Amino acid sequence: MDTLQAILLGIVQGITEFLPVSSSGHLQIAKELLGVRIEDNLTFDVMLHAGTVLSTLVVLHREVWRLLKGLFSRRFNEEQAYVLKIVVSMIPIGIVGLLLVDRINALLEAPYILVVVGAMLLLTAALLTFAYYARPRQKETISYRDAFLIGLAQAAAAMPGLSRSGSTIATGLLLGNKKAVVAQFSFLMVLAPIIGQTLLEMLDAGGLPAAGIGAGTLAAGFAASFLTGCLACKGMIEVVKRGKLIWFAVYCALAGIVSIYSYLA
Repeated sequence: MDTLQAILLGIVQGITEFLPVSSSGHLQIAKELLGVRIEDNLTFDVMLHAGTVLSTLVVLHREVWRLLKGLFSRRFNEEQAYVLKIVVSMIPIGIVGLLLVDRINALLEAPYILVVVGAMLLLTAALLTFAYYARPRQKETISYRDAFLIGLAQAAAAMPGLSRSGSTIATGLLLGNKKAVVAQFSFLMVLAPIIGQTLLEMLDAGGLPAAGIGAGTLAAGFAASFLTGCLACKGMIEVVKRGKLIWFAVYCALAGIVSIYSYLA
């Protein structure tokens, strides 16, 4: 992999992490189109995810700072309750990470990966369409039950091609939560799992970049992911507020069909 390829993959990751179109699926498709073959897919992907984590912290810095300040209060408050809900939402993905991470990483290397990605993109399209046309009663705050169910959606999205943001936002909307509330919760709940995964990957690799990838190339991908992630995060919050998810459903359906066709052709 050269620096230009890393930058292009970083841009793909940064844009699609926040759009409900599956960053993992598009990253895999982009690798196939660019002819990228690296020995450790997961380590490189985690570093790109780390770039989008940093962009989330930058874009939502006020909310993150408010939660951090409230977290250390002696009395139980709204901020502590919100953080606790995020912890509850992390339980399913934590279990998946412990039990299935090796199988998921092996799946990324499978020759039929484009079929899997295509099928999951079609599922993402179905979820977004259902959430768009459903009209449940709007709730002011996310409950602990809702947080866990949204967490289950995030765990399912470990499958490449099933959009994490699409699944969590669609699930939150179907549960009757307000659009802006769901979008913010969706972006904040992923921070801890990705940060934890990044640290574990760095420890396993001895703090070194992935095999076959130079430090400069890895840094270029990280920077591209961060910069485009900042733009995408801001834009996606506004898109969710305006309820325009149906267009992403159409895109995911088309991308899924193309992905499957490219493998079968």
